[in-house]
Amino acid sequence: MEKFRQTLKVKKERAILVAAMVIRSNGLADLAELAALAESAGAVVVDRFQQKIRRVHASTYLGKGKAVELGRRVRRFNADVIIFDNDLSPAQIRELEEIVQVKVLDRSELILDIFATRAQTRQAKLQVELAQLEYTYPRLARMWSHLDTVAGAGGGTTAGAVGGIGTRGPGEQQLEIDRRLVHKRITELRRELAGIDDRKLREIKARKGLFKICLVGYTNAGKSTLLNALTGANAFVEDRLFATLDTRTRKWIPAKGVEVLLSDTVGFVRDLPHQLVASFKATLEEAVNADLLLHVIDVANPDALAQAESVNHVLAEIGCGGKPTVLVLNKIDALKDISLLETLETIHPEAASVSARSGRGLDGLAAKVVEHYKGGEVTLRVGASHANGKVQSFLRAHGRILSEQYGDGAVMVEVTLGKNQLSELERLHPESVEFVRGS
Repeated sequence: MEKFRQTLKVKKERAILVAAMVIRSNGLADLAELAALAESAGAVVVDRFQQKIRRVHASTYLGKGKAVELGRRVRRFNADVIIFDNDLSPAQIRELEEIVQVKVLDRSELILDIFATRAQTRQAKLQVELAQLEYTYPRLARMWSHLDTVAGAGGGTTAGAVGGIGTRGPGEQQLEIDRRLVHKRITELRRELAGIDDRKLREIKARKGLFKICLVGYTNAGKSTLLNALTGANAFVEDRLFATLDTRTRKWIPAKGVEVLLSDTVGFVRDLPHQLVASFKATLEEAVNADLLLHVIDVANPDALAQAESVNHVLAEIGCGGKPTVLVLNKIDALKDISLLETLETIHPEAASVSARSGRGLDGLAAKVVEHYKGGEVTLRVGASHANGKVQSFLRAHGRILSEQYGDGAVMVEVTLGKNQLSELERLHPESVEFVRGS
């Protein structure tokens, strides 16, 4: 098996995509997403193979006969790698590689590899390395004897980390050494990432009093483009899956007197490996602690509904299932068939239809964000002394002044203000606050 795994990279390799579905499942998997993932990793898709199976075969997942057929396809298309849309066991990968005589990757391994190539910052590299090692650890017994083939994002997983020729002991003894080394490295990574998590949480808590908004959505839905359009952030944008892995936070002023923090997060994907969800905890913490989520959906993609459901699944997994959310139906300028957009707008009338690239609809999105920011409006009479200029400045910046009455040393202001701003007004210690009406 090891002879097919000199590296986990699939860059410039010719790939055959495979999806095997149990007969009782509904339909065959669409390989369009797997193709996009493979191309993001640098592979060239030369063939696609979809198969209904009665049951999952313990040795080859889809049965020995179909595996032999895959081997013939490998030779016909001169393929270098077979990529399954399923998650395979180490035993299945080993058996398949013996039959087809090329490298076999499953979906999780492919996604982990893409994340490894995308990681730029130290935090992202550590997170990806941890996810890769946690994926590899239970597979050591059947995958390989040494860690020099684990394509980590950095640190102790490079070639030679375990020793080379002349240092190998008996298989089981070496396996235990490998396990100890992996476990030690996992412990080190968790400790270092825990420190990053703590710093990240302190940063988030330091933003107390500021309204926090987080962009979430399927990978390549246009979150970074939307961040740039709303804030001028100049974030990296490219038409590929998982173009960015790091969180960016920028100040955004959607309306006069309304200042919020807008954060972009790593994109989600169907069946995102749970190792990534766990290791990217600090990155996803932005969503957990946000006051509002903007769920960006690529309505130009025919699988938009399924992608939105995948995002909702991950959000529920990290504890964001019930958080206030505004759906952002993006890429309306790229629509060839408006029926999907019309369906989504009917199901979600509160959604904002926009084009982050052209700027169309962004004013409507800003208005919806302001509604959430204010949390509804109330009309107040606020009394303050002339000396308390902070109260008057706050009311003019965050509210709508209806009338002002000046008396001896004091002013009475009738103002419409957002409910969420009442606590901030109280901290400024006005002399009196009287509710006239509320909504």
